[in-house]
Amino acid sequence: MRAPYGLNILDNCVSCPVRGQHLFCNLSPQAAHRLNEVKSTAVYPKGTMLFIEGQQARGVFVLCVGKAKHSTSSRDGKTIITKISDAGDILGLNAVMSNRPYEVTAEMMEPGQANFIPRDSFLQMLKDFPDVAMRVAQQLSRNYYTAYEEIRTLGLSASPSEKFAKLLLTWSSKSAQEDGSAQVKLTLTHEEVAEIIGTTRETVSRLFSEFKKKQLMQMKGATLVIRSRFALEKICQS
Repeated sequence: MRAPYGLNILDNCVSCPVRGQHLFCNLSPQAAHRLNEVKSTAVYPKGTMLFIEGQQARGVFVLCVGKAKHSTSSRDGKTIITKISDAGDILGLNAVMSNRPYEVTAEMMEPGQANFIPRDSFLQMLKDFPDVAMRVAQQLSRNYYTAYEEIRTLGLSASPSEKFAKLLLTWSSKSAQEDGSAQVKLTLTHEEVAEIIGTTRETVSRLFSEFKKKQLMQMKGATLVIRSRFALEKICQS
């Protein structure tokens, strides 16, 4: 089904053509049928906040299409992006499982689709279908390691250059070639990159310029071309 923004709505989890590619969505037919019964599907424009930090957890969102950023803010207005979610991720999972308010704000970074599952229905699925519980456990484990890497990057990296290099390595891990090059579609602004690595927009702009001059990377439209992951790894090791 066609939708605004040129998206194809994936409204049937049983017949979804990409469900096998995503951790949570790769469920048994019986569990997928239950998911169809309890979820509600919606298309969201860029900038939509799916939930807000401190809001009582009312359910989870399964991201079908698009990207969403998770951020947390201090009282003085400083914001840090803690994670970028891709299609197949479950948003709001930690809060729903612990019955606590959402710990972050989730905002769509581009037009996309998400399935909302109310908390009670989601928890009942975990009781009724062991494969759903296993997928959730795996997602929680991924969330833990994402948070762990975020703490390492922000707390142990010696310089903004090292933090930036680690971020580029993380982005390029899925598209890395044997020669050490990689290409990544860049959808973040310099301000958002700064919020990920805990620095200022001006510093990020300077880092982009420096890495280009050193021929570590280049921009081709919206595509970030990383020339050598090996060189980035040396920066991190130094």
